[in-house]
Amino acid sequence: MCGNGVRCVAEWLYTHGVEKPVLTIDTNSGVKRISRQGAQLWQVEMGAYSTLPADLPAIHMGDGPLVDQPLTVEGKVWKVTCISVGNPHCVTVVEDVDSLKLEAIGPAFEHHANFPERINTEFVQVADAAHLKMRVWERGSGETWACGTGATAVCVATIMLGHAGKKGEELTVIAKGGTLKLTHLANNHVILRGPAVTVFEGVIDIPDEVINK
Repeated sequence: MCGNGVRCVAEWLYTHGVEKPVLTIDTNSGVKRISRQGAQLWQVEMGAYSTLPADLPAIHMGDGPLVDQPLTVEGKVWKVTCISVGNPHCVTVVEDVDSLKLEAIGPAFEHHANFPERINTEFVQVADAAHLKMRVWERGSGETWACGTGATAVCVATIMLGHAGKKGEELTVIAKGGTLKLTHLANNHVILRGPAVTVFEGVIDIPDEVINK
């Protein structure tokens, strides 16, 4: 599941002849409903989430919800909230997200022994009750400038912990690559809203031997 990815797919389809204000897209974590909110602005219903270890997966962390749990990484104890939103995320609240040396600490989270399939990690700073700053270390990719599922996990975690936001109210998550708006619904589903803008177009040349495999 990729929250920003499905919004980009929706925008591409809309601008290439499928001018429908509501689309359903089948993903590996289920069918998602995406609706157009304005020019280049799309909203995706992210669905339900889980904090249970079996759904991430996570090991050596008990069987109960992984909310505000201690995790030792590189000799330091971090308080983490782990959430699956179609892919696994580990959220930790920090005082100053910009000063983090993410290239050093990110891989240690990603490859931690407690996460046998590796994990995406979000470091979040609470700016105020309605605004969060986020940096993301994505498994297999390193630091990424935007992450829809990561922003969703951050929204859920900060509301659970009482740091920011409330159910039913819009929460703004600011990343290096832009800003996303999220709403945690009463039924424990999350709505993600943000722009999807075409940056470039190109052509992919796939060799015949690859197509014929």
